[in-house]
Amino acid sequence: MTDELFDSVTDGSTDRPLGFWKLPGAFDHVLADWSTAGPVAYVEADYFGGAGEQRAAVWAEGALELGPLHTDSPISRALRRLGAVAGAATDEFSAVGLDRHRHMEDWID
Repeated sequence: MTDELFDSVTDGSTDRPLGFWKLPGAFDHVLADWSTAGPVAYVEADYFGGAGEQRAAVWAEGALELGPLHTDSPISRALRRLGAVAGAATDEFSAVGLDRHRHMEDWID
């Protein structure tokens, strides 16, 4: 979630929906709406020097279905709910290619 995207979708509130760091105000309602067409996940990861945290939630059929998750591999659990399958030597995070870039700016480039 870049600052520009955050600013374009937030309702301006300072609340942190569901305990996420960067989920814009009221964007959880947008995710719920989108999930009427199929499950949608919102995930966050913040790591530095090998230590950090993950958070994840999944919406389906217009409602929060899973989470918010903060422990026990939250992103992998959310991705499994979306249908991702881990390989013998990889987890769901890597299986769907989320390990390709370490920094948000690299995804944008």
